[in-house]
Amino acid sequence: MLAAEVKRPFHKPGWVYEEKYDGYRALAYKHAGRVQIVSRNLKDLTAQFAEVAAAVARLRASSLVLDAEIAVFDEHLVSHLGYLRGPREKLLTPPILVAFDCLYARGRELFREPLHRRRARLERELADAEGPLLVARRLGPDGLEAWEEVKAHGWEGLVAKDAASIYEPGTRTRSWIKVKYKVRVGWPGEGIEYTRE
Repeated sequence: MLAAEVKRPFHKPGWVYEEKYDGYRALAYKHAGRVQIVSRNLKDLTAQFAEVAAAVARLRASSLVLDAEIAVFDEHLVSHLGYLRGPREKLLTPPILVAFDCLYARGRELFREPLHRRRARLERELADAEGPLLVARRLGPDGLEAWEEVKAHGWEGLVAKDAASIYEPGTRTRSWIKVKYKVRVGWPGEGIEYTRE
């Protein structure tokens, strides 16, 4: 499920707001102790992010499908895609799987559940997570105030989601909307970077 992009932040009642991460979009599959991490274009990332896969394997649920972003963060906890693409010795944190949706858990498909229930399940399943796993940061309930928080921290942007929306695989939907704040070209600090006001 992909977010539509708009140029300006907004507020809508019944919507929630999350930090937008600058990394690799990925699905993490766990079944009967086996874990596979797959990119949006179906590339197997399991070996590349073995520590992330091991952390998913340690979760209590015997079966899970998590929608997530694999990201690396700088000393200010800002994610940078460039650090994932560059030499490993330049990484400031290890790659971390930041999960923002739970599509399947413990034998139950959750696609038709509203987002607020999927998020609650995600938080329960990752409550005892150890290692490079996080739940995506939720921002304040007002979209315009959430945008100010994004700007204050210098994050990649904001994703707004209808809390009642179902999960629609393979579609770019208006139920999820992204607003980018930082736009980068090249390695952080070496390419062109500008912010959207």
